[in-house]
Formats: sequence, structure tokens, C-alpha cells
Amino acid sequence: MTKGTQSRPHGVAAQIATGFGLGYLPVAPGTWASLATVPVAVVLTAIAGFWGTLGIAFAITIIGIWASEATARQSAVADPPAVVIDEIAGQLIALAPASGDPLALAVGFVAFRVLDIVKPGPIGRAESLRGGIGIMADDVLAGLAAGALVALTPAVAGFF
Repeated sequence: MTKGTQSRPHGVAAQIATGFGLGYLPVAPGTWASLATVPVAVVLTAIAGFWGTLGIAFAITIIGIWASEATARQSAVADPPAVVIDEIAGQLIALAPASGDPLALAVGFVAFRVLDIVKPGPIGRAESLRGGIGIMADDVLAGLAAGALVALTPAVAGFF
């Protein structure tokens, strides 16, 4: 390793935590990971439905706790910017009620990104939790809040 450089975390945990390399994109890796999750969510909800998609998001969250904590330990950074498994899980949660509807997908994507970046109230406080739970918790809460907005999208759109 040359002076002034830091090696990337390696191994299965790092691969999972970084979304198989999405986290290494130089600009806005969390947004890119969220965007890459949109077509995955469309396919998942078409195949597995709302509950199946939430179940998969839950499984990704559990695996993400382990993977993000291991990657954080290996990199010696509490919440490494390259860790995007939290965005993937949160975005899946947000899009589970969208059922492939383009407007609901757009609302879910934008709402999740805004809530994940701004981190209002309990979403921001969840970041203070330690380890992988803290890395994942704020995105799961942002996903739940964005998912509630997505669930309301048809009613609001029908009002106008």
C-alpha cells in the first residue's frame, strides 16, 4: 500500500455491505444504490407481493447489520460511506407498497432519499445506535416513513 492510501475492506461482508461495489461509486453512492434498487423492487413486488418484498427487506436488514458492522470494524470507520446495504434495505421497504405504479415508485424513491438525507426526528436519533444496528436503523425507519407516503399516494392522486 502506498503512503496516504487506505485499503478497501474486503471479504464477503464488505461485498454485501457495499452492494457488490455500488458503494464505491465516487459521487452519491447511497443515491445510486437506491436507484438500482427500484427495478429490483418492481420485480420483487410483482413476484412476491407486498409481504414477500417486506420479508426480503427484513432478511437484507438482518444480513446488513452483520455485513455493515464487519465492514465498519475492518475500515475503522463507524459508518463507512461505501456501505450502501442500508439504502438497499430502506428503499425496498419504501417501495413495497408501490406495486409497480410509476407515480408511487417516484414518490417512494424521492421520499426515501429526502428522509435518509435530512433524517428528521427518530430517523436521525437512530443513527446514534452503535454498530451495524445504527448503520441500518435510520434507513429502515426512513423506508417505513417513505413507505407510508407511498401507501397514501393512490388516495392523494385520486383526490386531484
